[in-house]
Amino acid sequence: MRSFVTLIAASALLAACQQSAPKAASVEKASVRLPAVAGNPGAAYFTLHGGPVDDRLMSISSPLAIKAEMHDMAMKGGMMSMAAIDGGLDVPAGGTVSFASGDKHVMLFDISPKVTAGSKMPLVLGFASGAKLEIQANVVAAGSDAGHEH
Repeated sequence: MRSFVTLIAASALLAACQQSAPKAASVEKASVRLPAVAGNPGAAYFTLHGGPVDDRLMSISSPLAIKAEMHDMAMKGGMMSMAAIDGGLDVPAGGTVSFASGDKHVMLFDISPKVTAGSKMPLVLGFASGAKLEIQANVVAAGSDAGHEH
């Protein structure tokens, strides 16, 4: 009987340790909006949740786009402007970084013609820590509000 009680206690302790294990960075609501004009860049949007420690998002790429750049929108002199985010973007431990229309977003250049609305497009996020996060983004047509939040 004593062995049984010890086994139950050890199992409960192990379960508690597993539940408190830190989670890795994750992404939700990932979408790619195709360009209205073929040959123009598309855009990717998503919500990035930080992992157990501070990190820095250094790159985003896709095997189905020639180039991807992180950009930010800002109001300057009464006009909206867009600029590349150079040197990466801080992702605080347990924090959230949003990539949304009219804000931070990813420009995708020369998207493969194989990518069509209703399909999925792989994106690879690279972090300063060396971690990589591979996600599948829902592809939506130009002008669609589907797949991302404003």
